[in-house]
Amino acid sequence: MQELAVALYFPAREVALGVVGQRTLPRSERVLRQSWLPGFPDGAQKVGEGLAILEKDGQVTYFVGGDNYFSHAVGDQASRRFALTSLMENGHVKAVELERAPLSIPHRTLMNWVGQSRKAGPSSFFRPAEPSKPRIMTPEKSAECARLLSEGKRPSEVARQVGVKESTLRKAIGRQGVPQWAPRPQERVESEPASTKSERSRADAEAAAGMGTACTRADDRIRAALGVATGATTRFEASHDVAMGGLLAGLPALCANGLLTGLGRHLKLPRGFYSALHILLVLGFMALGRIKRPEHLRQTPPGELGKVIGLDRVPEVRTLREKITLLAKTGDPAAWMRELAKNWMESEPEEAGYLYVDGHVRVYHGEQANLPRRYVSRERLCLRGTTDYWVNDALGRPFFVVSQPLNDGLAETLLKDIVPQLLDIVPGQPTPTELDADPTLHRFVMVFDREGATQSLLGRLWKQRIGALTYRKNVKDLWPEDQFQDQEVRLPAGGSTRMKLAMRETRLGADANSLPVTEVRRLTQTGHQTAVITTARQLGNTTIAGRMFARWCQENYFAYMMEHYDIDGLVEYGAESLPGTHRVVNPRWRELDKAVRQTRQSERKLQAELATTAPNDGGEIQKNAESVESLQAVQEELKQLLSKRKETSRKVAIDSLPEAERPTQLPPLNKILCDTIKMVAYRAETAMVALLRRHLKNEDDARALIRELFVSAADIQPNAAANTLTVKIHRMASPVHDRAIAALLDELTQQEFPHPETGAKMTFALV
Repeated sequence: MQELAVALYFPAREVALGVVGQRTLPRSERVLRQSWLPGFPDGAQKVGEGLAILEKDGQVTYFVGGDNYFSHAVGDQASRRFALTSLMENGHVKAVELERAPLSIPHRTLMNWVGQSRKAGPSSFFRPAEPSKPRIMTPEKSAECARLLSEGKRPSEVARQVGVKESTLRKAIGRQGVPQWAPRPQERVESEPASTKSERSRADAEAAAGMGTACTRADDRIRAALGVATGATTRFEASHDVAMGGLLAGLPALCANGLLTGLGRHLKLPRGFYSALHILLVLGFMALGRIKRPEHLRQTPPGELGKVIGLDRVPEVRTLREKITLLAKTGDPAAWMRELAKNWMESEPEEAGYLYVDGHVRVYHGEQANLPRRYVSRERLCLRGTTDYWVNDALGRPFFVVSQPLNDGLAETLLKDIVPQLLDIVPGQPTPTELDADPTLHRFVMVFDREGATQSLLGRLWKQRIGALTYRKNVKDLWPEDQFQDQEVRLPAGGSTRMKLAMRETRLGADANSLPVTEVRRLTQTGHQTAVITTARQLGNTTIAGRMFARWCQENYFAYMMEHYDIDGLVEYGAESLPGTHRVVNPRWRELDKAVRQTRQSERKLQAELATTAPNDGGEIQKNAESVESLQAVQEELKQLLSKRKETSRKVAIDSLPEAERPTQLPPLNKILCDTIKMVAYRAETAMVALLRRHLKNEDDARALIRELFVSAADIQPNAAANTLTVKIHRMASPVHDRAIAALLDELTQQEFPHPETGAKMTFALV
């Protein structure tokens, strides 16, 4: 009878519904229907624009534009599925309309009905269900599998032992028919059902009609808008397959390296939905997840990343930029950076005794700021930009950074901006009494390249009893090779290597102000001698060599931060004026200096031509005389230029320059804040790499795996009764990586790290 009803029903509506037999015509082939006037009977519930459903006298009737479309008895689920599928297929109602009240049918269920109708025909709704096959995974086998898995055995081994296929076991694990680990007693409480990614995506899309995409916490937003609440309440929701949920595994390391230490004292925000803590967490997770700039958030589902920080969504780009500006301008990010640097140094005082300083040019291609040009070695060009002077340890980990909008140079930056900070924060410095008692004793050692290898800089640093370690310039003499000895040199990063070294005590300069230094040379296999000098004369030759040749760690740091953390990226657009009293190179002096160099080049060229002319060649006498006259003219011009350059001030105050020639700078505060967060993120990543190195020997492999961990999906399971937050990271690409990550997550769990706002104890697992 049901099949007959289907057969009879469709022909009657063939033209109107676009159906031939049991085949639904494409929309392009359907006959345009006459527009119906609304004429729904009383009591009918409207669903969409042209559909209403009436339940009366034990019958459910579907009205399309006032016309009786189909009826069936109340409780006849087969007819209900058939009717709704037909309505969707023929364009009378949309799936999204059925997902809403009053029907509230899940999207996946509707799509399954449509798929069944297209594959097996509408009559398949009325066929009796096929008898189910006997279960392979019996309750006994499931219990046995759960026991073996809880003992740490792999699924392949368990499947072989129990006598089932590995694919069958993994399917049972996937539908939670077989738990991989026995639940902890404190977790055996009822919890809210976990949402799936598709469910969250639909909810986020539906919320867009109100306050915006993924804005599902309207109550918190209203309270924040009215100024009642200081910020949204962090509340984690049970969720499956949260994109980038692995970022939560980096939260303990971020907090341990000081991400939230500046809250209240150096960083604060006015009342609003997003608190300063939320913004710092977002920026920290963005750094770990390689979301390099706020604009790149547009490529990330805001609701998914919001689940990672315990909110409904992360702020949009404009909001995030505004919050960054407020944090920077109302707080003191520079003081926060100094505090962090001091804490990092105090945690490892031995590494703080050797500080590596080098400049990194941030190239600027914009038009809003008038930045001076400087030589960029990696580009081999003079380009506009800002030089950032980084202070790192021997492992490449940063302490702080100083930005110079002008070409002040390494020496001036060291003495004016870096050394005063180091004297204040470096731990373990000798007392004045100890320094007076031993004239060779140093406070700490600064390591830099040949740019700072001048007697003037090394002498000025030693007056403050700061040791300097650098390469020696202009080495022309060679030491006898028999003075070199093969020695084992321990590296700061661990391990050792062998070098042929020789050491002498010598002096820089020949006058009364000469500076005593220790010189160490390394003999390479090609016979080249690399010379290193230091004013810290208490150091041994192996220590000097090991510390000096560890400078490559800082270069690697620059390359890594450029690729993965975008340290050269613009954080805020626009330009700011520099203090008018600041002295810069006089543009008039620079023009004269350029003319002097060009004229000297012409002089050398004419002198070379005269030197190659034969003196007794009668045919060249006239040409020779002309060359002499030209040389004399060039020399006279050079004399005048040198006189003008001498009379012109090399540096002038910015205020004395015309408005168009005054240099400006990029807004510094936002950059300081973001650089500090990126330093915290890099140190957090490095700390996790160090833990992972216990299970993976290669550091590059460990870093790559940590990056994969951060962007991995995860299940988030809060437990309010037990006050726990369980993060289940999805498996990696290989069993080797799975074992390494599982061991890392176990170490993180053993720390019993409490979430910084909720206080819930965080546990981590691999599933």
